[in-house]
Amino acid sequence: MLLAIGRRAIPSLKGRGTANFLGTDLRLGTLSRMPIPLRSNVLRMTPYTPGKPIDEVKRELGLSEVVKLASNENPLGPSPLAIQAVQEAAPQMHLYPDASGYSVKEKIATKFGVERNNVLLGNGSDELIHLLGLVLLEPGTNMVVGNPTFVRYDAAAHLADIELRKVPLTETWHHDLDAMAAACDSQTRLVFVANPHNPTGTVREKADFEAFLAKLPSTAVCVIDEAYVEYASDLDLPDSVGYVREGRPVVALRTFSKAYGLAGIRVGYGIAPAEIVDAIDRAREPFDVNSLAQIAAIAALDDEKHLAESRKVNAEGMARIAALATELGLTTVPSRANFICIHVKRPGQEVFDALLKRGVIVRSGGPLGMTDYVRVSIGTPDEVSAFLTAFREVMA
Repeated sequence: MLLAIGRRAIPSLKGRGTANFLGTDLRLGTLSRMPIPLRSNVLRMTPYTPGKPIDEVKRELGLSEVVKLASNENPLGPSPLAIQAVQEAAPQMHLYPDASGYSVKEKIATKFGVERNNVLLGNGSDELIHLLGLVLLEPGTNMVVGNPTFVRYDAAAHLADIELRKVPLTETWHHDLDAMAAACDSQTRLVFVANPHNPTGTVREKADFEAFLAKLPSTAVCVIDEAYVEYASDLDLPDSVGYVREGRPVVALRTFSKAYGLAGIRVGYGIAPAEIVDAIDRAREPFDVNSLAQIAAIAALDDEKHLAESRKVNAEGMARIAALATELGLTTVPSRANFICIHVKRPGQEVFDALLKRGVIVRSGGPLGMTDYVRVSIGTPDEVSAFLTAFREVMA
């Protein structure tokens, strides 16, 4: 007698018989899998922990109203121009996207004064971080990052199974650029600097970067991750795109997920040396940036009014939260992103849990490497008011 499994067949088991099927032991009629030989370096990775979804919190706690200030999203939503562009393009969703991203690359290249072959596109800048690791890291090399920092940098190193050198931030939660340069050697292939920094929001300005880049070995590519740069445009920031134009081994990473409000359709971009763009185009998945994302990105770049309003709402909300923290005798990390870290002087998880019960979702600092902090994304004026009320109660 045979038992059919899919299109294969194996002998049926009676009594104490044993058989193997595609690495599976069948004993006494019980299906038990043999150990799967997963790569040990993958198991060392820390999974990304997103902010809790609103619907999940409503279900768990029986709440009808929940405010989410956890994922650094734009509270104003996407540009109206982007929404209109997506609506008009929706009937064409049955067609594959432009795999080369010609139009959106052309738009970005024109905006920044570079060639189209200097423009990277990705399914969010997260994918570009992954691809940079894929094309630049190999056994025997190493990578240098700040600590704490964005967890996806770590993932690129772990997937490549190479040495990851973590350099502690300064006491003021800034990148220690001198120490990071000192941690590099002839085998360093990637150095990641988030500016503004994630998760703290701190910034290193242009003068600091000029000295830093001069100290890096010629083997190292410096990735300046500027996911939040639109919120700090009034500062004397490093000219990341200018470095690429000068032929330096620099990649400027940016995203449409934050100030442009397109987090839900995932589109990130970068400005990089042409040979890096070429290598990533060889390694990436075809059609990785969907049609609606490309259409929305082009429209969003034209909406200066929406960008200006996003900056204004962010600055006002940040000031209100910082003022309450000061009133309560707490300190904040000076942030130029769309979130603020508050030193709550006790485990951040306790404050996170207490706020959650009041229908306000923030981020506990623990998973971010900031144990006695909470991080709060800046919401609409009403959302900020809800946080301020709940936070005052919790801290009392």
